[in-house]
Amino acid sequence: MKQLLFSLLFVGSSFLAKAQSDNKITIGTIETIKSKILNEDRQVWIHVPDGYIKGQQKKEHYPVLYLLDGNSHFTSVVGMTEQLSTINGNTVCPKMIVVGILNTDRNRDLTPTHIESDLPMMSPEGSKTSGGNENFIAFIEKELIPYIETNYPTTPYKMLVGHSFGGLMAINTVANHTNLFNSYVAIDPSMWWDKQKFLEESKKAFVQKKFKNTSLFLGIANTMEIGMDTISVKKDTTQNTRHIRAILELANTLKKNKQNQLNFQSKYYDKDDHGSIPLIAEYDALRFIFGFYKVTLTSSDFFDSGMALSTKIVKHYQNVSEKMGYKIVPPEDSINQFGYMALGRKNFAQAEFLFKLNVKNYPESFNVYDSLGDYYKEIGDKTNAISNYKKTLSINKESAETKQKLEELEKGK
Repeated sequence: MKQLLFSLLFVGSSFLAKAQSDNKITIGTIETIKSKILNEDRQVWIHVPDGYIKGQQKKEHYPVLYLLDGNSHFTSVVGMTEQLSTINGNTVCPKMIVVGILNTDRNRDLTPTHIESDLPMMSPEGSKTSGGNENFIAFIEKELIPYIETNYPTTPYKMLVGHSFGGLMAINTVANHTNLFNSYVAIDPSMWWDKQKFLEESKKAFVQKKFKNTSLFLGIANTMEIGMDTISVKKDTTQNTRHIRAILELANTLKKNKQNQLNFQSKYYDKDDHGSIPLIAEYDALRFIFGFYKVTLTSSDFFDSGMALSTKIVKHYQNVSEKMGYKIVPPEDSINQFGYMALGRKNFAQAEFLFKLNVKNYPESFNVYDSLGDYYKEIGDKTNAISNYKKTLSINKESAETKQKLEELEKGK
């Protein structure tokens, strides 16, 4: 079945598709998990991409992005992942399930050690319950992740994103529980914690351990006094600059120790402070971590009379599969579009390869057989065209366009 060009094919296919009968647009669900580890109920917000259309596609499975301070960042991160993975045909990053973890006691759950106080950064009142991060990580590992993987269509790939204290937890997790996630995003993390004792412990871990197949993006906000820069601030000793000095010290350690095999990038945002940095840092993090994901095609690929396009696509997704740790296949709609483009240029070998690739990857989709039928019809192979149209209708009896094509071919026998 011929599809519209990308600019029309994908626009509005995400959020608008989730409009409910009560005229509300829904981007997720709220669920409560009874945690035995934390001895309390924990609420999570869950977004699943709108990637399953009954009768057209097999049920997709998705990487999972676990988001700390979920109530603060959920809507923006969901919108960002949808934009970069779906809207306008984008494949900058994969479609992702987003799990926003809400707080009950933020100072307890996101801090790695207990402190009495650390004025002016943390008051005695605020630090009373501090130091519960290891317990919270255990909740995520032993209760939350198994719950998500049991109840949602997940792949093995997992990402953790945190800001401020959440960024502190991200650093603790990558340093001491490395294999729990594949990638980490630490946005302006509170590395001043416990008078920088945790910073020193983390630096040792990043020097001594190996982090192969693990990615970390570190976002650094401008929290300096006017007139300072990232060079001069390192010489400052006042309390006002403890936050950024600690982060810069961590970044410097990570940059120098490339032998640890960590896929690392840091970025300083001169125009953003601690409050405004999350959005832009999350965007840059997704582009860095999934820098290998998007297939780059040129005009020459499409107009080549041979098999260059097909070869490039196959090699690309082999590389993506290796990076992600499991098999990734190209999107059905994209391959379908490329197949029709090849068919229109009479590049029959490439059209056949692409349509059959979709049949192999999406055997439950009625559309892949309809498109393959169009190919056979175009080259004059009525027998195979009829066979594929019948296969289409066996999956989707309501395809009026396919019925019409089948009737025309059978009349012309």
